[in-house]
Amino acid sequence: MIEIQEHYSLKDILDLIHSESKICLSSQILQRINASVAFLENHLKSGNPAVYGVNTGFGSLQHVRVPDDELEELQRNLLITHAAGTGNFLDRKLVKTMLLLKIINISKGFSAVRSEVVERLIWHYNQDWIPQVHEQGSLGASGDLAPLSEMCLPLLGMGTLNHPVFGAKSASNVLSENNLKAISLKPKEALALINGTQFMLAHALHLANTYLTIKERLPVVAALSADAWLCRMDPFQPPLHAIRPHDGQQRAAHEMLTLLQSSPLQQLPRPAVQDPYSFRCIPQVHGASYDAMAYCMQVWETELNSVTDNPNVFVAEQQVLSGGNFHGQPLALTLDFAAMALAELANISERRTYLLISGQRGLPPFLAPNPGTDSGYMIAQYTAASIVSKNKQLCTPASVDSIVSSNGQEDHVSMGANAATKALLVAENVRNVIAIEWLCANQAMTYREGETFDQAEHLMQKMPLSQAEHCDSPMHELISRAKQSLFGH
Repeated sequence: MIEIQEHYSLKDILDLIHSESKICLSSQILQRINASVAFLENHLKSGNPAVYGVNTGFGSLQHVRVPDDELEELQRNLLITHAAGTGNFLDRKLVKTMLLLKIINISKGFSAVRSEVVERLIWHYNQDWIPQVHEQGSLGASGDLAPLSEMCLPLLGMGTLNHPVFGAKSASNVLSENNLKAISLKPKEALALINGTQFMLAHALHLANTYLTIKERLPVVAALSADAWLCRMDPFQPPLHAIRPHDGQQRAAHEMLTLLQSSPLQQLPRPAVQDPYSFRCIPQVHGASYDAMAYCMQVWETELNSVTDNPNVFVAEQQVLSGGNFHGQPLALTLDFAAMALAELANISERRTYLLISGQRGLPPFLAPNPGTDSGYMIAQYTAASIVSKNKQLCTPASVDSIVSSNGQEDHVSMGANAATKALLVAENVRNVIAIEWLCANQAMTYREGETFDQAEHLMQKMPLSQAEHCDSPMHELISRAKQSLFGH
């Protein structure tokens, strides 16, 4: 059992997500949560002030005062009416991450949500009974309202839960089978549960994890392609990058130099004074994406350790303040930026694939053993080209869009949820394009004498294909094998 921490690094949270460990609240966090609840209760009793969403309506209905005897009904209705998602269901791992992020958010002690509500969310997380949540419905502004509402419906005994062993069941049945009762939400609790950026942030964290895997494998793929195409080492030498010292550029150049410097093929004459940009500018292009992603992940780590519901209670300051910490603009911008940074890695990868099959530098056209009779890897490049074109469409920024909602009260929204869902699609597309380059680079190496990449064996093994495998396996199977060798399941 792992206690929820006061602060998480991005690595900490990714490790926790993948560990499948059970979680719990520390006594310090419980004390902080209880103090926030007690403060709000006392605040409401002291002159009965109007507090947005606690004893008033929501959005443009903020001016409607709700009687004290209807406050619990107000919170119940909030969850039910805001659970308005549609489209496909999210992957359960994403929803489980959303649950974890909501638990962490409430544990900061600024949300006035009772410990029994948090403990029920923890029960769902630990027992792997994960709510079904639709992909579409959030504007990424007043919190991820629709998906977070769906995620929290099981607190009321509503909605559907999904388990990796027992499958999908109604929340009411799951609660009954486990001798649990639906929870009656107190003032502000539903509002705290559904205000927040946990949908967007969960996507960002999964995107970060995919990127870190890509970043680990990509240099090996690019270096193998460069070796097979008999590229020069000049573009990777340190003096070049010392005079343009971007961190990512220097790192990418060092990666290429380290991987290539002991290759036997480097002893062969170079066929050109300069190589095409897709090889020569690997440090500049890969490096720029590295730096862009480093910035994005810094923002995501800050968001991870932030409080993003509204209003917030400040026990030390004796205040309840209504603001806009739920607005997803920091995430929306970085998710769009991340999608573009990742897409560029696929763009340059596809260009290297194109050169590998181009019939230049002593390699046969399309890397085919018998060109003409055999089309070789011609259509693998088509597939990569199709994917990078799709990425260009997906990289149209969502964050530059906005639409008025709630009768004009919520008049600027981030569209960060749309940025989040398409960024994950871009990341998966990038993995497919890089796998195609890996496949072609390995095939190209079968036409070169000598071995290479001793240094890379700790990451992965080369996957040269025999002639029988080349001739007898459909290309999609070869691409799948290449992806498996690079990224695993």
